Amino acid sequence: MCPLGTLFAINLAQTLTNKFNLMNVKPLADRVLVEPAQAETTTASGIIIPDTAQEKPQKGTVVAVGDGKKDEPLTVKVGDNVLYGKYSGTELKFEGKDYMIMRESDILAII
Repeated sequence: MCPLGTLFAINLAQTLTNKFNLMNVKPLADRVLVEPAQAETTTASGIIIPDTAQEKPQKGTVVAVGDGKKDEPLTVKVGDNVLYGKYSGTELKFEGKDYMIMRESDILAII
């Protein structure tokens, strides 16, 4: 492989490592780490919603999952888009991004 190809491969590997750096966060038991979707900033008719009036999103993407309970394996997997309850889970910030960690039972549906 030429040096330029080697540099490209190293750069690609570093980019993928940085993008999926959350693999360092491993939820325990039946817990799931979810990245919430962005809140709606405009209504269907085009009215802009201010930050103070925006509702907390109730859907997101699963980023990491635990191993499940001994007798109950998890049904969600990394990459699933899910709906969850309005007040479920615990909000946390990791490396400048917002996440929610919750039990699998707090997830209402996979979409």
